[in-house]
Amino acid sequence: MMKKKSIPASKPFLILFLCQIISALDVPLDSKLLEELSQPPTITHQSPKDYIVDPRENIVIQCEAKGKPPPSFSWTRNGTHFDIDKDEQVTMKPNSGTLVINIMNGRKAEAYEGVYQCTARNERGAAISNNIVIRPSRSPLWTKEKLEPNQVREGDSLVLHCRPPVGLPPPIIFWMDNAFQRLPQSERVSQGLNGDLYFSNVQPEDTREDYICYARFNHTQTIQQKQPISVKVFSTKPVTERQPVLLTPTGSTSTKVELRGNVLLLECIAAGLPTPVIRWIKEGGELPANRTFFENFKKTLKIIDVSEADSGNYRCIARNTLGSVDHVISVTVKAAPYWITAPRNLVLSPGEDGTLICRANGNPKPSISWLANGVPIAIAPEDPSRKVDGDTIIFSHVQERSSAVYQCNASNEYGYLLANAFVNVLAEPPRILTPANKLYQVIADSPALLDCAYFGSPKPEIEWFKGVKGSILRGNEYVFHDNGTLEIPVAQKDSTGTYTCVARNELGKIQNEVHLEIKDPTMIIKQPEYKVVQRYGQVSFECIIKHDSTLLPTVIWLKDNDELPDDERFLVGKDNLTIMNVTDKDDGTYTCIVNTTLDSVSASAVLTVVAAPPTPAIIYARPNPPFDLELTGQLERSIQLSWIPGEENNSPITHFIIEYEDGLHEPGVWHYQTEVPGTQTTVQLKLSPYVNYSFRVIAVNKIGRSQPSEPSEQYLTKSASPDENPANVQGIGSEPDNLVITWESLKGFQSNGPGLQYKVSWRQKDVDDEWTSVIVANVSKYIVSGTPTFVPYEIKVQALNDLGYAPEPSEVIGHSGEDLPMVAPGNVQVHVINSTLAKVHWDPVPLKSVRGHLQGYKVYYWKVQSLSRRSRRHVEKKILTFRGNKTFGMLPGLEPYSSYKLNVRVVNGKGEGPASPDKVFKTPEGVPSSPSFLKITNPTLDSLTLEWGSPTHPNGVLTSYILKFQPINNTHELGPLVEIRIPANESSLILKNLNYSTRYKFYFNAQTSVGSGSQITEEAVTIMDEAGILHPAVGAGKAMASRQVDIATQGWFIGLMCAVALLILILLIVCFIRRNKGGKYPVKEKEDAHADPEIQPMKEDDGTFGEYSDAEDHKPLKKGSRTPSDRTVKKEDSDDSLVDYGEGVNGQFNEDGSFIGQYSGKKEKEPAEGNESSEAPSPVNAMNSFV
Repeated sequence: MMKKKSIPASKPFLILFLCQIISALDVPLDSKLLEELSQPPTITHQSPKDYIVDPRENIVIQCEAKGKPPPSFSWTRNGTHFDIDKDEQVTMKPNSGTLVINIMNGRKAEAYEGVYQCTARNERGAAISNNIVIRPSRSPLWTKEKLEPNQVREGDSLVLHCRPPVGLPPPIIFWMDNAFQRLPQSERVSQGLNGDLYFSNVQPEDTREDYICYARFNHTQTIQQKQPISVKVFSTKPVTERQPVLLTPTGSTSTKVELRGNVLLLECIAAGLPTPVIRWIKEGGELPANRTFFENFKKTLKIIDVSEADSGNYRCIARNTLGSVDHVISVTVKAAPYWITAPRNLVLSPGEDGTLICRANGNPKPSISWLANGVPIAIAPEDPSRKVDGDTIIFSHVQERSSAVYQCNASNEYGYLLANAFVNVLAEPPRILTPANKLYQVIADSPALLDCAYFGSPKPEIEWFKGVKGSILRGNEYVFHDNGTLEIPVAQKDSTGTYTCVARNELGKIQNEVHLEIKDPTMIIKQPEYKVVQRYGQVSFECIIKHDSTLLPTVIWLKDNDELPDDERFLVGKDNLTIMNVTDKDDGTYTCIVNTTLDSVSASAVLTVVAAPPTPAIIYARPNPPFDLELTGQLERSIQLSWIPGEENNSPITHFIIEYEDGLHEPGVWHYQTEVPGTQTTVQLKLSPYVNYSFRVIAVNKIGRSQPSEPSEQYLTKSASPDENPANVQGIGSEPDNLVITWESLKGFQSNGPGLQYKVSWRQKDVDDEWTSVIVANVSKYIVSGTPTFVPYEIKVQALNDLGYAPEPSEVIGHSGEDLPMVAPGNVQVHVINSTLAKVHWDPVPLKSVRGHLQGYKVYYWKVQSLSRRSRRHVEKKILTFRGNKTFGMLPGLEPYSSYKLNVRVVNGKGEGPASPDKVFKTPEGVPSSPSFLKITNPTLDSLTLEWGSPTHPNGVLTSYILKFQPINNTHELGPLVEIRIPANESSLILKNLNYSTRYKFYFNAQTSVGSGSQITEEAVTIMDEAGILHPAVGAGKAMASRQVDIATQGWFIGLMCAVALLILILLIVCFIRRNKGGKYPVKEKEDAHADPEIQPMKEDDGTFGEYSDAEDHKPLKKGSRTPSDRTVKKEDSDDSLVDYGEGVNGQFNEDGSFIGQYSGKKEKEPAEGNESSEAPSPVNAMNSFV
């Protein structure tokens, strides 16, 4: 059974499609064949539809076409035949339809205004061009007018009207002064799209008499100037500030219609004082990213390549500190016709079917009309094979007379499209394009592909025969491809022979013979084997092959898949590779590769080098230096050097190093020239021109290098033009308008002669421009000024001297200087991940707007305010840089429950671009910090008053405070824990129903909806009774509370109070001069806390005990005090130091039950040394000790 399939496109004579042809018939791109086939005309080049010509030059209207036979050309003008023979000023180029209208002989270009259309016709049809509208450019003068001076009050708005003359095309407007300097523009003063100059508010510096509007007509390269306008600003004090008012456009709304694919420009210019700032938004949507640009200080919104999706309402808002005004511009995007499916050429055989499809879209929807050979199809000659169905023409059973060129016209009120597509019906007998008697050679058991490239119309049938009188080939052992190729999947020796390809259709038959030869495969019958050899020994690898006698094999040896070292020790024979004097570096894999024109085989083996057996000790040394150097065979660019080697000193010389000295350019400096094997004592040296050479030789063995030989005699070479050009040529701009070209200068001997200079050439890349060149002295830099910003340049630097130029240098690509980026990143989005982390995204800016090498993006972000405090603070902006074209990043270290702003800027080598609009985001709540303070005052028998401050960092909305407290008994154990929830708006609390003369420990923290914050702790003691004279200190500091004894139950205590008053006073004096250690009590059930309490002094005025004082009131203790002035307990004073529980910088401890605060009072001077006691010296204990 016959099989058919396609083969790869790399095979010769494959079928390719003609440009712009989709057909039922494939036409090979065979040049001879294409010259013989008939083809209807095709328009290949024509002038633009709207053709504005320079009235000072001849008018050239292009019309080029191709076809077989070559087409003839004719023209219509304004819909009627244009007889060029009757106008001696009009000629048509030979073999072309291009018209040349000579207006240099006095005729005016206006006489040839009109609509022109070209027709190209041959026997197979007629193609037509677009309607080409010819209009001469116009640059009229300004009308004479008397301009009155403008007197304006400071702060008022002003509009200077330009009103340029109507030209074709419209002129470019700009404002300058009498010195031809452009007038500076800003947010306050700017030029509108209509050319008028707008002042949002005038200032005294605006007074001048030379406001001049210029109109430049590019087509004729002329500039027209308006009469100077005078402006005088008079001041009135004070200057009245005004809210914004729009100068243009007027009213609250306006409309704008733009065509699809064009640039949409919307403008808003406002008056006001201070100068208003303009902002643009699109109602109900976002401004299109990457296509939106702001110009003229954001007064102009520019959207490129608009589409129907850009229709809508665009609002501009002008705002200053006094108010704002806005304007809505309703934009409608219409569309001239554009192709969905343009008609494509058809090549058919007689009797075949086909279709021409013409589909276009637009707004409004375009109408489709057909023409045949330039005539509306409704009045064109009838063709029974043709049927028109709207945007499609259906062809059935075409004949040769059906050949024609059809035109599809799609038009609406905004334009039209015209496309030519031909139907070419060909009746051609078969042709075979494969050369006759072509020889194919294939290795046995490989596939064989025999080509039979053909053409015919109708498509021929292909048959293959083996031998001259053989039968037709069929069966599974053959594959027949659609392009005529015969494939033998597994060719054998008996496949050798002559094969005949026959192509036939109803118009004829043709055949072609090709020959197939099957060759024996190449084989390696003895492969190289693994070898182990001692150092300095010899080894040989074999590679014996068998191959077809008619093929010529080549054998290549590789070491580690690379070429063999360039070393005479490697000897390649017919069937082997021998390595002499093996060294350690010869270790590796050696591969034998055998190639023929048809196949390739290879085999590999590994060589391992081992140390030689030990030998008697021999003294090795570096070789002695060579001597008796001699120069012979002197030529301009070469010379022969010979020498006699010195003693080897028991280590063979491995190689010689030849060095040279240039006595002309670098006397006394020796340079490496070359090296040769140790068996060689003569070398041919290449020389450079204009060098005064001396040579010396160094011998090298395993031990090292010898001393250099004595220098040879000197040899001065003749001068010549340079052989090479400077290296490392670069072009990098240092300013936006320059290009700095640098290179590495040639060294002295590279100059090849006197008068070394450089020819520096440059031209802008991808622009049809000539090279600009300059010759500079022997320097390494040249600066090109006046370049566009950051454009690529082709650069080359060529060396030359008094004798000529170096070879043509290679070109390198450089860039002119960078400028700051023009566009801010768009579509900035922020995703808040948690209360301290956010992720920011943005769209990359267009590369053209970067105006330099993109280095990355910078994100500026700063905290605006805390959402809980509503108070602003100094704004500290933070900056994060993201390298490369990255479009997202993380913002760490944010503060919870805060409002932030950020913007993004693109960065190039010059600096940062404009910032994106500020993006506002907020972080969620977090847990608060600890309350700022906790004070306990007004102790009574059964109550304490607590006062506190709100957290320094609430990190959210406080929901409540949590107070926990528990008593501490006489044995220092903690009692039951009580918890109280307090509203967030409270700042004090009176705790009642407490036990008298009892110490309590308090734990206090704040809460938000997220959770609880850090707590602070405090301790206090209720008093003994209502009339007691003793007020225990509240607020434990770094010292631990003293032991309390409940003596209120002792009945004799009151009776003895008066008797022991004097003793109490004496006791208190003694207590102040003693250093005592306090008792211990457990904290958090198992933790020991230790401290040295301080004795509370009596007040000097009333004899009472000292009261609690804030940290600000604490005085530093005198030398010898147990508690240092920084309110920490030094470890050397007590083995049970409180330092182990935390750092006491702020008089606080960790949340482990330690004290916060410090007992303090007016300190008396203590002695340098004092006695210590195991019991705290509190007044109560002191009195107990006297009982």
